[in-house]
Amino acid sequence: MLRKPMTILVINNRGGAIFSLLPVADRTDPRVLNQYFYTSHNISVHGLCEAHGVKHLEVKTKMELHDALISSQKGDTDCVIEVESSIDSNATFHSYIRKFACRAAEHALGVISKLSPPESMSQGCHCKIQSISYSVYRIQLCAPPTSSALYHDRSIFYREGFILSLTLEDGSIGYGEVAPLEISQENLLDVEEQLRFLFHVMKGVTINYFLPMLKSSFSSWIWKTLGIPVCSLFPSVRCGLEMAILNAIAMSHGSSLLNILYPLRERTEEKSENLASIRICALIDSSGTPEEVARIAVDLVEEGFTAIKIKVARRADPVEDAAVIQEVRKKVGCHIDLRVDANRNWTYEQAIKFGFLVKDYNLQYIEEPVQHESDIIRYCEESGLPVALDETIDNCPENPLNVLVKYNHHQIVALVIKPTVIGGFEKAAMIAQWAHIQGKMAIISAAFESGLALSAYILFSCYLDLQNADTCKLMNNSPASSVAHGLGTYRWLEEDITTDPLGIGRNPSTGFIEASVADATHLLHKFQMNHNFIHRTFTGEKVLGYHLDLDSNDFSFSVNVQEIGQRNNGSTILFLHGFLGTNEEWVPIMHAISGSARCISVDLPGHGATKIKNCGDDKAALRSLLSIEIIADLLLKLIEHVTPDKVTLVGYSMGARIALYMALKFSDKIEGAVILSGSPGLEDAVARKIRRVKDDSKARSIVTHGLQLFLNTWYSGGLWKSLRSHPYFNHIVVRRSVHDDLQGLARVLSGLSPGRQPSLWEDLKHCKVPLMLVVGENDEKFKRVAQKMWHEIGHDRDDAVSKLHQMVVVPSCGHAVHLENPLPIIRLVRQFVTGLRSVKLQEKGNVRDLLIYNQ
Repeated sequence: MLRKPMTILVINNRGGAIFSLLPVADRTDPRVLNQYFYTSHNISVHGLCEAHGVKHLEVKTKMELHDALISSQKGDTDCVIEVESSIDSNATFHSYIRKFACRAAEHALGVISKLSPPESMSQGCHCKIQSISYSVYRIQLCAPPTSSALYHDRSIFYREGFILSLTLEDGSIGYGEVAPLEISQENLLDVEEQLRFLFHVMKGVTINYFLPMLKSSFSSWIWKTLGIPVCSLFPSVRCGLEMAILNAIAMSHGSSLLNILYPLRERTEEKSENLASIRICALIDSSGTPEEVARIAVDLVEEGFTAIKIKVARRADPVEDAAVIQEVRKKVGCHIDLRVDANRNWTYEQAIKFGFLVKDYNLQYIEEPVQHESDIIRYCEESGLPVALDETIDNCPENPLNVLVKYNHHQIVALVIKPTVIGGFEKAAMIAQWAHIQGKMAIISAAFESGLALSAYILFSCYLDLQNADTCKLMNNSPASSVAHGLGTYRWLEEDITTDPLGIGRNPSTGFIEASVADATHLLHKFQMNHNFIHRTFTGEKVLGYHLDLDSNDFSFSVNVQEIGQRNNGSTILFLHGFLGTNEEWVPIMHAISGSARCISVDLPGHGATKIKNCGDDKAALRSLLSIEIIADLLLKLIEHVTPDKVTLVGYSMGARIALYMALKFSDKIEGAVILSGSPGLEDAVARKIRRVKDDSKARSIVTHGLQLFLNTWYSGGLWKSLRSHPYFNHIVVRRSVHDDLQGLARVLSGLSPGRQPSLWEDLKHCKVPLMLVVGENDEKFKRVAQKMWHEIGHDRDDAVSKLHQMVVVPSCGHAVHLENPLPIIRLVRQFVTGLRSVKLQEKGNVRDLLIYNQ
């Protein structure tokens, strides 16, 4: 019989394992179980396959199974994949699952009982955010941060960031710290734009009291409530946001951050406070001679530190670093935990050389010894040294488990987790739990933040240590030894944003340097900002709304305009919406960018509150007049009214076609254009005619059958598949149903049809204005259009304009890119405008203004 090759998956545990999960397994003699219940066998599946000439693959891990399944599909023969299993280990694994499920349920019940509001409160297990603000801080450090070499040519060092203040409707205030690290992909300007965006979208939003569960609760809330793809929030922003929300929830219930994270019912409030403290690991930048570094280490030990981390790979030769470690170990003795951190600065050969020289010096671990992730396991096996991961986990996806499974090697003994770099407490807790289950250390590490974040990290570290103790108990392992967390950066703080001192010091009862849980709780509860280090505070910015009466081609328009941002910074951005949109959809993005540019959005004719004043009775004539040329002329008059300078256009879909037309036809008025999901039109005459007929039919449908039926049909198309899955989809559709001027909408749909607008493909070849082409990852149609446009504009030509052309594919969104994933759009637009402004200043030769602008 002719058939396709077959893949057969054999789960071979050499018996009937189901009985091992039933009560009979606990009270029956193993010999009886094996013979009469498990019916154990020793038949070789490989031998059977070999005898019958069938391809056989044996796998033991998930990755091997994945590879085998792919391999089996590539061949043209039958294949048997044998998954080797064990009845006893499977039963043990199921036992662990039951125990962890019970703990998860108990934790959830603990959160419910702890955070359930009194019966007198009608809002249930949630509370609304009343207000939000942020303050920009700058505090002095006593030494350069060890995370970067950027500061080593300075004599004064600073740490900058934001303090986020979140007030609930019951008056409770929670504080969070947003402090991007200088070596990360985010900077202060990027972060502030996201904070401005959040300021606008979070007012009046409901927060759920189940967020402290940290079981994807924050991720779900960010997506479903804020409508933001979780991956688009900067890690430091998410960390600060989670910190502020958790602290606000704790304050609302008169509790502490630790108690809302770990509210097991058998623990009383007094027990929580008596958890006392956590150990702290000291940090040394190893510049200096071996003797000098060793003297610093000895001083730290005398101060009370029981663990020290030394930065290495800062010297020309690993031999020099090894000499430092040898001298330090010699001076501090063997009772001190010694860690080293290479920050991925060594080649594989250099790391092996260092490892050989220090293998007998009892390192607790070496952190990120090699430059390439692919060499980590190889290094573990060849060097024999214990290894810790840091940068390797920093860029893990939202669910990092698929990445972490590659590093389940017994020589990888620790994961160093920076909440501000990894993206908050929820993700850090997930990574830490994986580490604990694998028997590895999970070490919380600071990134030179202020005392506010350090206090939150102290309580979070204590929570993870409690979780680890539970994990060991559930897995019948011996109790985990105390872990020294990487919060020694507090010694770098010459100044602090909090008026209260940080509770880190020598514990009188142990003689060790430890962080007090009670002091950290008190600092967060009574947090007072030291305003000497606050540069400015942002509490909001109002949008100015007004109407402009403009004439164009025998028509009079009353154009509805919204504006925000400073008028004196030299950059003006005009936002153009798509069909059925309004200027309102740009307001959140405008709020974010308004710190860098003057932002203006308009309701295009036929949309929103813009009125066409002299609508005659001859609908066919009016329809033909409302062309892209008419709209462009209207917008040119608006630009002349609001500014004497050039503007940057940002247009989406229909608005993108208008923006592209204006950029190509009126380069004397347009600085640049950002084209979101746009097209230069149709080249083929037949296609243009077909499109005209279709759009005219749709226009008649709007007038004849009303907008609601049109919307139902419009948004059922494949172009909107991604938007339909967005949590705000229904809200977006409702907003698009409030247009009053159906005749105007119909005229715009017909008059601005791609079948009527002139094709701009030939004009693209002679483009004199910088263009940024932006499309959504899931918008296949417009990705193809953008690729063709990218080719036509000659981006590879060696001239000033061509060098500014960009094409960007935005992840996690489709056609309505600015609605589905707005945060990347904010950054792209601001960077594009910054580039245009820099070129303009260079052309003028204004070096001083250029330096100020870039700063």
